[in-house]
Amino acid sequence: MNERPAPETFPVTPRNRAKRLHERAAYDRDAVYAVLDAALLCHVAYVIDGQPYCTPTIHWREGDWLFWHGSSASRMLKNQKAGLPVCLTVAHLDGLILARSGFHHSANYRSAMCFGTARIIDDPQEKAEALKSVVDRFYPGRADILRENDPQEAKGTMVIGMRIEEASAKIRSGGVSDDPADIDAAVWAGVIPVETRLGTPEICPKVPDGVTYPDHLAHFQDGRRLDEVLTQSQALYEKALERS
Repeated sequence: MNERPAPETFPVTPRNRAKRLHERAAYDRDAVYAVLDAALLCHVAYVIDGQPYCTPTIHWREGDWLFWHGSSASRMLKNQKAGLPVCLTVAHLDGLILARSGFHHSANYRSAMCFGTARIIDDPQEKAEALKSVVDRFYPGRADILRENDPQEAKGTMVIGMRIEEASAKIRSGGVSDDPADIDAAVWAGVIPVETRLGTPEICPKVPDGVTYPDHLAHFQDGRRLDEVLTQSQALYEKALERS
């Protein structure tokens, strides 16, 4: 997907312009990429024959391109063969905001909304590279030590690519925003942080003796925040792409 350098910001249009709390919105690529790259799971929304659907799936990014994959039997994927307008979203929950009034209860979050036209990657070489990328993006260098997908596995998997045409990020951070008249109320108020952290790796009992935890998983450490690990994986993946 080699293309000329993209501008620093996505165009602001009626589709991606924030209608409410616009001060929390950002349209620069760095802000959008940061939200996307810190996540493994996205939701893809689309309409088929007038019926709306929203599918959760794993995504990965290369420049302005987003990719995801699924079963060849998927209704969503079959309908994207000729190109289907979609909206892909990612959200992180970072904290619960408890205020002195119900109206001002909120949450700290990071979210991104991306618009584009999704198409099936059907070129055999591009598809093979994409199926390798879905491993290396999260676990850089791992694909090289795995066996290749057999023909049946490759046939049963579809890969979708979408160039991000428009996008926006929306972020809320910080503490409680109460009305001045409510500040003296005898009510507990504050922030309850929310994080997803990695646990201790559990080795499969069928792994042969002598096989140790691999170097390419060195940053997957017990107790680390998942979003930070995924962001680091993306950076390592991009460096590997530059060298290739």
